[in-house]
Amino acid sequence: MKILVCISHVPDTTSKINFTDDNTKFDTNGVQFVINPNDEFGLTRAMWFKEKQGATVDVINVGGAETEPTLRKALAIGADSAIRVNTEAKDGFQVAKELANVVKDGGYDLVIAGRESIDYNGGMVPGMLAQMIKANFVNNCIGLEIEGDKATATREIDGGKETLSTALPLVIGGQKGLVEESDLKIPNMRGIMQARKKPLNVMEPANAASATEAVKFEKPAPKGEVKLIDPDNLDELINLLHNEAKVI
Repeated sequence: MKILVCISHVPDTTSKINFTDDNTKFDTNGVQFVINPNDEFGLTRAMWFKEKQGATVDVINVGGAETEPTLRKALAIGADSAIRVNTEAKDGFQVAKELANVVKDGGYDLVIAGRESIDYNGGMVPGMLAQMIKANFVNNCIGLEIEGDKATATREIDGGKETLSTALPLVIGGQKGLVEESDLKIPNMRGIMQARKKPLNVMEPANAASATEAVKFEKPAPKGEVKLIDPDNLDELINLLHNEAKVI
């Protein structure tokens, strides 16, 4: 079985976010980048298929050379090889088109993408990719088993879970639950050293056009002043909640 895991290069959630050029561009100075968490759950599940079923695992990213440390981390976790499509990721449609251009000739049985990235939270790429390559698709995937050319997938739905049976090739949008956080792999020294020797292939883009444009970024409003109320003064608390906060 041949698996491709899509890796997004995203800011760590602890990073301080700023913008430049009159709030039209994201300022990357001082920002620590990591593997998108939803993608990391998918990569860990792919490692399970590699260890238990002998699958081969490639990882792919659409981005510039600055994303290569993130791909190297995925290789250190255990992926066999990496692909970087040498173009800036501008929107979900463009990224899906670039991925589809690679997948269509790659002979992949399973493509694992995160349900969404934690920077833009678009949630579009896996579904559009599946349509472009005419593969089956399961989103919000929290469980996946494969036997032969058949897959059994579990996904979250409103109020519960749904289990589906489908044929390969398959694209999934994975999330927490596909594996547990305790299952995530931390690269060890051996893995880091091996990652340096594993292939990281740079592909020229298909020059897919983006469908959207970021006009301006805006930070959330700062938190308001916090008022502390003595725990014994319930009347004052109720008065403030009713007359000032207007939540009761």
